[in-house]
Amino acid sequence: MQECNTWLCLSVYVITFVLGFPANVLAFYTLCRKVRQRPTPIDILLLNLTISDLLFLLFLPFKMQEVMNNMHWKLHYALCPFSGFIFYMTIYNSTFFLTAVSVERYLGVAFPIQHILKRRPMYAVAASVFSWMFCIAHLSIVFIIPLIGKDEADVANSYENNDNRPAVCYENFTDAQLDILLPVRLELCVVLFCIPLLICSYCYINFIRILSKLQHINRRRRLRAIGLALGTLLVFALCFGPYNVSHIVGIIQWKSPHWRDKALLCSTFNACLDPLIFYFSSSAVRVTVGSVMEGLKSRLHRCFGCNASKFSLE
Repeated sequence: MQECNTWLCLSVYVITFVLGFPANVLAFYTLCRKVRQRPTPIDILLLNLTISDLLFLLFLPFKMQEVMNNMHWKLHYALCPFSGFIFYMTIYNSTFFLTAVSVERYLGVAFPIQHILKRRPMYAVAASVFSWMFCIAHLSIVFIIPLIGKDEADVANSYENNDNRPAVCYENFTDAQLDILLPVRLELCVVLFCIPLLICSYCYINFIRILSKLQHINRRRRLRAIGLALGTLLVFALCFGPYNVSHIVGIIQWKSPHWRDKALLCSTFNACLDPLIFYFSSSAVRVTVGSVMEGLKSRLHRCFGCNASKFSLE
C-alpha cells in the first residue's frame, strides 16, 4: 500500500483548494463573459482548462477525507472509482489544454497573417471536445481495474451494500490487475504526457526564438510573453513530470512505487498555478482581477475609515 504523510498531503490539498478554487471561479466568470461577447480560440481553450481545474478542485475534498482516514475509504464504494476517475482524468486533460494553448501561441507568431485569416473559434471547440473525449476514454480504466478478478456478485455487493466497503480505494492491486494497469499507465505517460510535453516544448522554444527577434513589439510585452512561455513549460514539467516518471518506474519494477502518492502532489498543485497562466494569457482576466482588487482596496479603506472615525469620537 502506498503511504502519504498525512500532514504533507493534507497541507498540499488544502492549500491547492483554498488558493485554486476562488482563482479558478474568477477566471471561469471572466472567460465565460469573454467567450459570450467575442470568442477567440485561446479564450475557449483557457475556459476549458478552467472547467477542468474546477472539476478537479470540486472532487479534491474526497482525497482530503481519504488522507484524514489514513488512506482508508470511509464513503460509499461507488464514489471511490468515480472520484478517482475525475481526479486522474482532469490531470491529464490539463496537459492537453496547456499544449493546445502553446500551439495557438506559436502559430500566432510563426504564421501571423495565415493564422488570423484561418483562425476560427470552432477549431478550438473541436479540439476541446476531442481532448475531453480522449481523456475520458483513456481514464475509464479506473472503472475497469477494480472489476478484474471479481465475479458479478462481488461487484454488485461492492456498490449496493454500504457496509461492504474496501479497506482502501484503488490500491493493493492483484497480479492480474497489475498485468493490465502497469502497461496502461505507461501508455498514459507516453500519449498524455510525453507527446504533449514535446509539442509544448517545440512550440514555446520556437515562440521565444521568434519573439526575441521581433523588435517592433514593446519590450515589456515581449518579456512578459517570453516569461509566460518559460513559466508554462516549467509548470508543465515540474507538476506533471514526477507522477508520470512513477509510471515508467512502475513498469520497470512491475509494481506501484511507494512514492507515487507524493509525486501526485505535484500534479495536484497545478490547479492553483494555472490561474497565473490565465492572468498573463488573457487581458480580460487581468482587467477582472484588477477591478476585484480595486474593490477590495476601497472596502478596506472604508472599513479603516469607519474604525478611525469611531475611535476619534470615543
